[in-house]
Amino acid sequence: MAEAPDVNRLSTAAVRGDLRETEKILESNINVNAKNKFGRTPLQVVKLGCPFVAEALLRAGADPNVPDPSGGLTVTHDAARDGHADTLQVLLSYGADVSLQDDAGNLPLHLAAREGHQPAVELLAPRTAHPFQPNHAGLTPLQLASQHHRDDTARWLENYRHVPSQSE
Repeated sequence: MAEAPDVNRLSTAAVRGDLRETEKILESNINVNAKNKFGRTPLQVVKLGCPFVAEALLRAGADPNVPDPSGGLTVTHDAARDGHADTLQVLLSYGADVSLQDDAGNLPLHLAAREGHQPAVELLAPRTAHPFQPNHAGLTPLQLASQHHRDDTARWLENYRHVPSQSE
């Protein structure tokens, strides 16, 4: 099994969005869920605009549901907040749970709505167990979108009708 310096190298490659280096390091049978010197997994620090790097880590067994030690955000929260629908799609296909809350009670949907990332909102809403759930401040994704003047996103959420899946 690889040592901590290898996890740090993998994290650095992931941060840079370097697919070739990421895949090369993954060939060493590294524990992809090991923490780097900052206490984060390589997937938690992946360059979000690089879905192929995220997918390489996920294929190697990275857990997309590990919360960050500071704030409890998952990589799904980060991708939603920054509007990376392409990365969100990859995370979803590898079992990311979009119904996990951060320490403030925000779902990834809250963060995407607050920032007005409508493609991310449209991807997340039907996959979120309770898309109208308030965060710890008592605000729903719709209220956050409205409060931050994300009018198109707010309108979309106003018209959205959640159809619970059979597992709910």
